[in-house]
Amino acid sequence: MATRYLTANCMRSRNWPFCANFIPKLLPLFLSHHSLTVTAPLKAPIPFFTKISFAISAMDASKDASPKELPLGLDASTEEEYASQSKLLQEFTSISSIDKAWTFKSNSGMGSQAMFSISQANLLANKRRKFILSAIISKESSSFVNFQWAQFPIEMGGVSTIVPSPSGSKLLVVRNPENESPTRFEIWSQGQVEKEFHIPQSVHGSVYTDGWFEGISWNSDETLVAYVAEEPSPSKPVFSDLGYKKCSASTDKDSGSWKGQGEWEEDWGETYAGKRQPALFVISISSGDVQPIKGIAKSLSVGQVVWAPSTEGSNQYLVFVGWSSDPRKLGIKYCYNRPCALYAVQAPVYKSEANAFEFKGSPIKGSCVLNLTQSISSAFYPLFSPDGSFLVFLSAKSSVDSGAHSATNSLHKIDWPVNGQLSAPAKIFDVIPVVQCSEDGCFPGLYCSEFLRNPWLSDGSTMILSSVWGSSQVLLSVNVLSGDVKCISPTDSKFSWNLHALDGDNIIAVSSSPVDLPGIRYGCLVEKATRNTTWNWLDILSPIFRCSEKVRSLLSSRQFDILKIPVKDVSSCLTKGSSKPFEAIFVSSNSKKNGVCDPLIVMLHGGPHSASLSSFSKSLAFLSSIGYSLLIVNYRGSIGFGEEALQSLPGKIGSQDVSDVLTAIDHVIDMGLASPSSIAVLGGSHGGFLTTHLIGQAPDKFVAAAARNPVCNLSSMVGTTDIPDWCYVETYGIDGKNKFTEAPSAEDLGLFHSKSPISHIGKVKTPTIFLIGAQDLRVPMSNVLQYARALKERGVEVKILMFPNDVHGIDRPQSDFESFLNIGVWFKKYCK
Repeated sequence: MATRYLTANCMRSRNWPFCANFIPKLLPLFLSHHSLTVTAPLKAPIPFFTKISFAISAMDASKDASPKELPLGLDASTEEEYASQSKLLQEFTSISSIDKAWTFKSNSGMGSQAMFSISQANLLANKRRKFILSAIISKESSSFVNFQWAQFPIEMGGVSTIVPSPSGSKLLVVRNPENESPTRFEIWSQGQVEKEFHIPQSVHGSVYTDGWFEGISWNSDETLVAYVAEEPSPSKPVFSDLGYKKCSASTDKDSGSWKGQGEWEEDWGETYAGKRQPALFVISISSGDVQPIKGIAKSLSVGQVVWAPSTEGSNQYLVFVGWSSDPRKLGIKYCYNRPCALYAVQAPVYKSEANAFEFKGSPIKGSCVLNLTQSISSAFYPLFSPDGSFLVFLSAKSSVDSGAHSATNSLHKIDWPVNGQLSAPAKIFDVIPVVQCSEDGCFPGLYCSEFLRNPWLSDGSTMILSSVWGSSQVLLSVNVLSGDVKCISPTDSKFSWNLHALDGDNIIAVSSSPVDLPGIRYGCLVEKATRNTTWNWLDILSPIFRCSEKVRSLLSSRQFDILKIPVKDVSSCLTKGSSKPFEAIFVSSNSKKNGVCDPLIVMLHGGPHSASLSSFSKSLAFLSSIGYSLLIVNYRGSIGFGEEALQSLPGKIGSQDVSDVLTAIDHVIDMGLASPSSIAVLGGSHGGFLTTHLIGQAPDKFVAAAARNPVCNLSSMVGTTDIPDWCYVETYGIDGKNKFTEAPSAEDLGLFHSKSPISHIGKVKTPTIFLIGAQDLRVPMSNVLQYARALKERGVEVKILMFPNDVHGIDRPQSDFESFLNIGVWFKKYCK
C-alpha cells in the first residue's frame, strides 16, 4: 500500500503549550477533510520538540496499483509529445522582452545612462515579472559604443507604471490596487523614496496604464503631475430591512443594510470591463493634494494628457484627447475608428503657502474646454516641439471616415501661440498625408500608433518613430517643418525594428526576425550637416535576451524570407493599390530532409486591418522549431501597403481574403517550398474567421486547424459583441458605416450569415482545436461554441480549450502557454 508520512514539528515558541494541546484536535479534522486515515493513535499533550510521524493512506486506494489517470484530452500516445513540447515551449517562454527604455545624462557629465523596463513570463504566478535594468553608455565614436550593464536587474513588484521627470532627477512610481485600497504614488530620487501618497477610492480609482487612455505628464518645473484615472464610482442605493435608506452617504459597512447595483453604465468594451469613465487629475508632488480637472463634459472620456508650454504671465494649459460617448460607447481596443479630438483646458496652479490649488486669470473665452481640432474627425497622441512653438499629433481620420477599425494614419501640426492665449482653434497643417497607393519600394503611408515621450533630434524639428512598412516595421525620421520622411533603419534588412529611446541624436532600438532573437541596436547619426543624413548601426551586447543553447541551435537551423504574392484575379480590382502583390513571410528549415518539405502551418493575423511583422515571436518560433514551415500571410486589407489596398477588403470578407490565402498557399507549393498533403492552418479573431472559412471553402486542403476566439457567425455576433459596427463595415464595405443600427434587419442578418464560416459548415471535415477566452467581449464565447458544437454534431473531430479568466487575446502567461502547447501537439497528431 502506498504510504505517506505527515511530519509536524512543534517549533520553539512562547505558545508551545497552546500548540501542544491544539494540534491533536486539529489533525483529525485535517486528515478527515483530505480523506486520509491515521494509522497510529494520537496522545495529548504533545511533548515540547517532539517530532510526530503519521502513516496515512488514501481511503480509496487499493492494494493493487491502479492505472495512471491521464488529464482530460490526453491519451498515452500524445502524453510523451505533450511532455516534450512543453519543455521546449517553456524555454521559449522564459525569454525576456523590453517594454520601455529611457536615457539620462550622466551625473559626471560624461556619457549617459540608460534604464530598461523588462518583462518576463512567470508561469507559476500567471503574471509577468517586471524588472529594471540599467546601463552606462560610453560612446567613443560613431563606430564604437559600450554599454556597461548593472550586475543584476531590480524587480518592480506591484508596480503599474514608472514615469521619469523631464530632467531625469525624479521618478514617479504608480501602484494601482487590486481591491478597494488606495492608489499609491511614490516619488523617487537617486538614493531614496522622497514622498509616498495614498489616494483613496473616494478621490479616484486606478490610474490608467493601458497605453491608450493612459496619460501621465510632468509639468516643466517638476512640481505637478497630470494623469488620467478612473472617476470615483457613483453612489449606490442602500437598502435595509425597512427598505430604501434615503440620503445614505456613509461608506461604513453596516450589517443591517446592503448596497444595490444602481443604474448600469456603458464601458469601452474589450479589456475595459468595469472601467466607466477615465477622468483628468493633477497631483502636487510636494503635498500629495489631488485636484480633479473640472469643466470637462461627462460625455467625454479623456486620455493622453500633456502639459502645454509654460508662458510667464499667462494661463497654463493641459492638452488631452477626448472620445465622445454619444450616443454610446463602442469597443475601443484596436479600434481607431472612434472619433476623437484634442482639447485644451486651463490647468490649476498649486500655491504652497495656501496649501491649495487655484486657477490663475480667466479661463478660455466662452468655455472651460476648447476643441483644438474641430476640422478633423480624429486627433490623438499630442506632442509639443522642444521649443513649444508647435503641437504635432496623429490622426486616424481614414479609419473614422471609412468605418474600418484601423487604416492609414496621417501626421499633423498646429502652431502654438507664443503668448499662450487660446481663443479659437488654430489652423491644422498636414505633415504626412494619407498615402493611397505608393510606387514600388516607396513610403507606403504612416502606420504608427504612438510616439516616444521625447522623439526629437537636437534640431528641434526632426522626430524619430516606428512605422509598419509592408511586412516589416521600420524606423522613420520625419522633418515636421518640411514633411520630409526617410527610412533610417537599414534598407537591405528584412528584420523588424522597434524604437525604444533616443540618446541625444543617437537611437536605441531593438531589431529581430522570425528566426533571430531580439538584439539592441545603437544608431549613430553621421554626416548630420549634409542633406543625405546617414546612420551607423552598432550591435550592443546585452544580457536581456538570453536563451538556452537548445533554442539558439534550433533558431540557427531556420531561415526566413518575405515573398511577393501576385493577386490572382487583377481584373476584379477596383483600384491600382488593390491590384498590387501582397506579401507573406515564409519561415523554413535551412535544408530539406531527404528532399522532403516540412509540414506547413498557414498563419493568419486578426483585425483584419492589422499585420504580421517580420519580428521575433516566441510562440511562432516554437512552432517552427518543432519541425514546421510557416506561411504568415499579409492578405490585402492588412496595414502597411497603402490605403487603397487596405480599403479593398471591407465588403469582401470571406471571399477576397480567403482567395489571397489560397493563392499564397499555391504559390509556395508551386515554388517547391511546401507539400500539398501536409498543411495546417492557424488564426485568431479575424484570422480565426479565415481559418474556419478555409476549412469550409477548401475542405480537402488542410489536415488540421486551430482557431483562437474565431469569428464564426456574424449574424449572432452582431448582437453580442462590443463592436457591432465592425460587422456592418466589413460586410457591406464603406456603406456599412451608415447602415449600422442596433436593430439589424432580416436582410442584414441574412447577409451576415452568408458571409460567415458557419454557412460552409456542412463541408468541413478538418480536425479543429478551438481556444476560447470566456471573458471575451469582442467575440463572445457563444459564437465559437455554436460553431464547434455544430462540427461535433456532424462527426468532425473537435477539441475545445476554455480559459475562464481570459479576454480576447488569451495572453495571460499560463493561458498563452497552454494554448500553443495544445496547438503544437494537435498539429503533430495530424501533420505526418
